[in-house]
Amino acid sequence: MQQNSTRAFLLAGFILLNLNGCAAPLALTLFGVGAGVTTGTAVSYTMDGIAYRTFTASLPQVERATLRALNDMGMEIGATEKTNEGKAIKAKGLDRQIEIELQAISSKTTRIRTVAKEGIFFKDRATATEIILQTERILGKA
Repeated sequence: MQQNSTRAFLLAGFILLNLNGCAAPLALTLFGVGAGVTTGTAVSYTMDGIAYRTFTASLPQVERATLRALNDMGMEIGATEKTNEGKAIKAKGLDRQIEIELQAISSKTTRIRTVAKEGIFFKDRATATEIILQTERILGKA
């Protein structure tokens, strides 16, 4: 398994080095998405920097853990509202706007989707990922 991952990593690097023009940024994005999965972070990403993960925990459990994670990270929690599929949470850091969607997949499974916006055009994937990882840490202690 480790050998296959290494081969895939090297092949992707070789392809990346041989790309030029408009294809290179797309390949870098795809390469980053794949790297996150192979390193075991268990967080997935969309092409536009949104992080998401599914937890085997009820929506209320994930909501409590997410709110605690935001508090532990020093984020100012804003509006929390019900949606058709679950809950929406807004928060902010010093220069980031955080949007979190919690979607009940079943009574015991919840999907979390986070986006950390930095200004109008940029998304901070690292902060979005950290919110999910901190939520996971808190759920693990519960």
